Amino acid sequence: QVQLVESGGGLVQVGESLTLSCQASGTMDDLRGMGWSQKTPGRMRESIAFFSRAGTTTVKNVLKDRFSISRDVARNTVTLHMNNLKIEDTALYYCYALFPRRGPVYGRGTQVTVSG
Repeated sequence: QVQLVESGGGLVQVGESLTLSCQASGTMDDLRGMGWSQKTPGRMRESIAFFSRAGTTTVKNVLKDRFSISRDVARNTVTLHMNNLKIEDTALYYCYALFPRRGPVYGRGTQVTVSG
């Protein structure tokens, strides 16, 4: 069983930066990659950044000039770096681990609130 624990959320001002971290534990032999998804009120949860097992990264186009993702394989962590935050970045951010058979496994989420 895989467990994901996010940290780093909070309340920030417009223009500030925030780093979200996710610690994974459990059996992850067939892991395809890890990423971050975003959930805003009235919208479905959506993947915004992904770090594949092969080492490639993907960030949602509208965010790639401000957000980036990194991963520490040895420590089983994945980090979302968010810069120049905007009010519309306010959301619940979920770390996830992607597996070929069981699909994505999510953490409990961490709230990011950007205030103007």
